[in-house]
Amino acid sequence: MNTELFIANRMVARTKANFSRPIVIIAIISIALGLSVMFLSIAILSGFQKEIREKVIGFGGHIQVTSFEENQSFEPKPIRKDQEFLSSLNNLDGIRHIQVFATKAGIIKTDDQIQGVVLKGVGSDFDWSFFNSKIKEGRHFLATDTGRTDEVIISRKLCNLLTLKLHDDLRMYFIAGDHVLGRKFSIVGIYETGLEEFDDLYVLGDIHHIRRLNRWEPGEVGGLEILIDDFNEIDRLGKSVYQSIGFNLDASTIKQLYPQIFDWLALQDINVLIILILMILVAGITMISTLLILILERTNTIGVLKALGMNNRSVRKIFLYQSVFIIGLGLLFGNIAGFGLAFLQKSFGLITLPQESYYMSVVPIYLDGWNILILNLGTLLICYLMLIIPSMIITRITPIKAIRFN
Repeated sequence: MNTELFIANRMVARTKANFSRPIVIIAIISIALGLSVMFLSIAILSGFQKEIREKVIGFGGHIQVTSFEENQSFEPKPIRKDQEFLSSLNNLDGIRHIQVFATKAGIIKTDDQIQGVVLKGVGSDFDWSFFNSKIKEGRHFLATDTGRTDEVIISRKLCNLLTLKLHDDLRMYFIAGDHVLGRKFSIVGIYETGLEEFDDLYVLGDIHHIRRLNRWEPGEVGGLEILIDDFNEIDRLGKSVYQSIGFNLDASTIKQLYPQIFDWLALQDINVLIILILMILVAGITMISTLLILILERTNTIGVLKALGMNNRSVRKIFLYQSVFIIGLGLLFGNIAGFGLAFLQKSFGLITLPQESYYMSVVPIYLDGWNILILNLGTLLICYLMLIIPSMIITRITPIKAIRFN
C-alpha cells in the first residue's frame, strides 16, 4: 500500500472544509487557462504553417526537377518527359506522385487593362486535389495526352483586376523568338488561395500550348513536380532525388525555391515558444504558492506524522501528490477548454482575418495528437520539478514546534 498516496487522498477529500480551498481553485483555474492558451497557440501556429505550406506546394509541388540553370526563370529549357530515373523515383519510399509542368511568361490584355502573368501548363497527370478545394466558381479543365484544350482557370484577384468573369474569353500574348504570338482561352474556373504572390501571377492551362509556343518536341516538358507524403521528409527526399537525376538536371525543394516564405514561417515558432515559456512559468509559480499554503495549513499534521516516525522524504511526497492532483485537474479542464474552442473555430470559423494581410480569411486550426500529448506531459513535468525545491521547507519543520503551531 502506498501510504503517502493514501494520506494525500484523505487530505484532498477534506480540502473543502479548509481555508486553502479558494487558493486551490485559483491554482486549477490558472493552470487550465495557461494550458488552453498554449493549446490554442500551438493549434493556430500549426494550422497557419500547414495552410501556407499547402498553398505554396499547390503551385509548385514539394520537389521540382528542371534543366540545370544558374538563374530561376519562367522560361526554362525543356527536358524529356520519359527520364530513366523515373522508375527508381516511383519506387522511392515517401514519394506520392510525379507530374509534368511547364511555365511561360505572358500578358493578358482586355479592352482597357493589361497584366503580366505566367501561364503554367499541366498535363493529364496533374493532381487537382489542391485546386479543387480552392476553386470558387466553375471547374478545372481536363488535359489529355492526345488533344489540346483552350480552357484555363484563373484567380479571382486577376478576374477582379481585369473585370473578367466565368466563361469569358481570355486573350494572352507571348514572346516566341522574335515574334509576339496571341492565344485565346476560355475561363472555366476561378480559384482563390489568398496567397497574393501566386494569385496575382498564375493562370493554369494545357501544357500543349506552351509546348507549341516554344516549338518543343512532343515528349519535352518544362520540368517534373514531385509530391511527397510527409513534409517533414522533404530535405531527405530532396537529397535522394538530386542524387538520382544525373549531372545535367537540377532538383530543388519548395523550401529552396521560396526561402523567404519558409524562413518567415519558421520565425513564427519563436513567438509560440515565448508564449509557452511564460504560461508554464505562471503555472509553476502559482503551484509553488499553492504548495506553500498547503504546507502552512497542514503544519500540525506534518508534526504529527514526523512524531509517528515518518521521514522528511515521505512527508514531502504527500504534498507533491496533492500538487500533482491539482495540476492534473488544471490540465483536464485546460484540455477541455482548449479543444472545445479549437473545435468551434475549425467547424464554424468564428474568428476571421483580413486575407490580404494573413493570406487566409479565418484563423486556421490544426490539431496534432503528439504535440498535445507532449504539451501536457511537459507542463506536468516542469511544474512538478519546480515544486521539489519549495517542498524542502518541510525538512525544517520540527515535530515539537509543528504540533504546538496554531
